Formats: sequence, C-alpha cells, structure tokens
Amino acid sequence: MGAAMRRIHVGNALGAFGLGFTVPYLYVYVAQVRELGATTAGLVLAIFAVAALVVLPFAGRAIVRRGPLPVLLAALVTAAVGSMSLGLAAGATSVLLSAAALGAGQAVMQPALATMIVDCSGAETRSRAFATQFFLQNLGLGVGGLIGGHLVDPSRAGSFTLLFSIQAAMFLLLVAVMATVRMPRVAKGTEVQGATGSRATKSAKESWKQLLGNRAMVQLSVLGFVLFFACYGQFESGLSAYGVEAAGISTSALGTALAANTAVIVVAQFVVLRFVERRRRSRVIAAVGLIWAVAWGVAGVAGLGQVSQTMATAAFVSTYALFGLGEAMLSPTVAPLVADLAPEGMAGQYNSAFALVKQLALAVGPAVGGPMGASWHAAYVVVFLLFSLGIVVLAVRLGRVLTGVQDLPGAGKSRVVARGGAGVESVVARA
Repeated sequence: MGAAMRRIHVGNALGAFGLGFTVPYLYVYVAQVRELGATTAGLVLAIFAVAALVVLPFAGRAIVRRGPLPVLLAALVTAAVGSMSLGLAAGATSVLLSAAALGAGQAVMQPALATMIVDCSGAETRSRAFATQFFLQNLGLGVGGLIGGHLVDPSRAGSFTLLFSIQAAMFLLLVAVMATVRMPRVAKGTEVQGATGSRATKSAKESWKQLLGNRAMVQLSVLGFVLFFACYGQFESGLSAYGVEAAGISTSALGTALAANTAVIVVAQFVVLRFVERRRRSRVIAAVGLIWAVAWGVAGVAGLGQVSQTMATAAFVSTYALFGLGEAMLSPTVAPLVADLAPEGMAGQYNSAFALVKQLALAVGPAVGGPMGASWHAAYVVVFLLFSLGIVVLAVRLGRVLTGVQDLPGAGKSRVVARGGAGVESVVARA
C-alpha cells in the first residue's frame, strides 16, 4: 500500500469517527436539548439530504476540473465550520444553516475520497482499496458512536457542544492529513483534443450528456438507487419502525441489531473480499439481492410470525446481520465498477453522479418506508422483499451490457485507468 493510499484510508477513518460522534444524537439535540421541537429536528435531518442534492451535481464538475484533493479540503473546512456552528446554534435558523453547511461538506467528501482511491489504485487493487475504505468507515462510525454515547448528556447542552467540537476537530485534523497527500497526475476529463491540436474544454452539458449516454452507467445508477432505497434507506426509518411496532422490539434490542450489522461488516469484510474478487461483479450484486430477500423474509418472521418475543428479537437482529453481509459484498464491487465505467479522467463526475443517486434513494427511502413500516407491516415486508428480488433481475441485466473486463477485472486489465497510464497498477502494491 502506497503512502498516498495509507493517508486516504486514515482520512476515511477519521471522517467516519467524527460523524459517529454526532449522527445518532442529532434529533435529540435539536428537538429536546435546544427545545426546537420535532418539526425542526425533522427539517434538520431532511436538510442534509437537500444540501447533498444541491451540491453534488457541481462537485463532480469541480473534481474533474480541479482534482479531488482541493475539492476534499474545501469540503472538510465547510463541514468543520458547519459542525462547530451547529454545536453553538440556539435558534432554528442558525441550526438549519449550520446543518446545511455540514451536510454539504459531508456529501462532497464521499465522491472526492472515492476519486482519490481511484486515482491511487489500479484494476487489480481497486476492490481491496474500496473494501478497506468501507471497513474503516464502519469501524470509525461504531467507535465514534460508542464514545459519543458516553460523553453526551441530554440534560447538559454543553456536552453536545463538546461532541460537535470534537467532530469539527476531526475534520480539521483530516485537512492536515490530506494536505500531505501527493496525488498522481491525472488526465483532465473536461479537456478534449481538437482537430488542430488545440485543447478545448467540455461544457457541463456535454459531460452530463456523455455520462447519460453510457448505457452501463445508467443501468448501474438505476440498480444503485434500488440498492440504497431497499436497504440503507430503511435502517433508521422503516425497518426500525417495523421492529418496534410489529415485532415489539425494545430500543436496546434495536441498538443490538445495529451493532450486529456493524460487527458482521467488520468481521466479514476481508473474508468476503476473497470470494468477491474471483466472481463477476454482476453475479455478486445478484447474490446480494438474494441475501437481502432472505433478510426480509426473516424480518417477516420477526413481526408477522407467531413466535416468542425472544425468537422475534433474534430474527430481527439476524435481519440486520444479513444486511451487513450484503453490504460487505457490495463495498468492493459497486464503487470500483463505477470507476471502471468512467472514461479517462471522468471518475470524479461519475462518482459524484452515483453519490447523487445514493442521496436520492436515502431521501426517498425513509419517506416511503417509515409510514409503511409503522402501519402496514405485511405490505412493508412483501414490497421490500420484491425490491430485493428486483436487485437480482437488474444485476443480471447489467451483466449483459458490461464488458468481460468490467464484470470480472481479474480477466484482464481494466479498460479504464483513472490515471491515464498503464503504470497505474504499480502505485498500490498489495499482497
């Protein structure tokens, strides 16, 4: 592993660690500690998604034109300012503005870091690099949440200010770490060679037109929306509501289920990686759909089956664990595929476009799943079980439009080298 990649992974861990301090406690902080009510707290959670949807279309263009590192540093500073302001804010307006800054910064970090991983890895090492990123993100979130839970006290506003201050400090520390990264030279995806030898810059419209004309990328984006809608978009909304209302799950058992999800990811990530690296990406994604279909079936047993409370709790925890297994399979599969579908120098725009799809799914998922999980229990399970089976169908269809190397990178060198040269594989050497 090269020095640049090590710093990128440290950055991922620090960023996730900082987020883990505050994300679980945002609602309590706004609604109860600052006494702004449930409506304002809901708006704060929604504004994270809105901010992401606003900035991500521009983030991809900026990453392609300026490179991922300057964009990442700007995003980190914005997030640090937003976090510190949120910890000090007392009124609804200041809370919402601070949340918008924090949400925008967080949203841009994702495609910027992903593009840095692409630029510093080759076809043979990219899956392992993204698996490591996902592992460290979940570990950081878990550790941050655990420590934050022991520091926070709903009766003291100062304890929340401390949490947001720590988060801001993590972002600024990440600025210091990432500023030392020496990125390889990357071809500019917005530049095209003219007939006279001069270079012209593609317009944003032309760049998006090129992306939308990539049939495989469009199909992957549709598949990605369903993946995030049917799984990630349900974790803290529909599925938790279903567990409490239909299965009678206690809040402590819900915490155990979330811990089980993280534990499976942390324990299984690199074991699963060995399996994933030798299989076609489309088949791996299809297998995830089947695993998640089983997970929804187990959730049905927890809430709809005539079982004891102990069995219902065990089934519900198992549901989250099965989701974690699927997530561990996706992390070294989907993100590298996005990179390999991008034309030379366009990885930043493709990563941002896929992040935009993710944010859309995470915004729609809770809005649809929350009411269903709380009230229409049988329909909720059936609908999302069908969505999981839909993942299988979409993955098989995607496999038909991928080239052999895109679907199975081990079969040959990736047709896309984000650095624009055959020597990219030498940047990161892994055993």
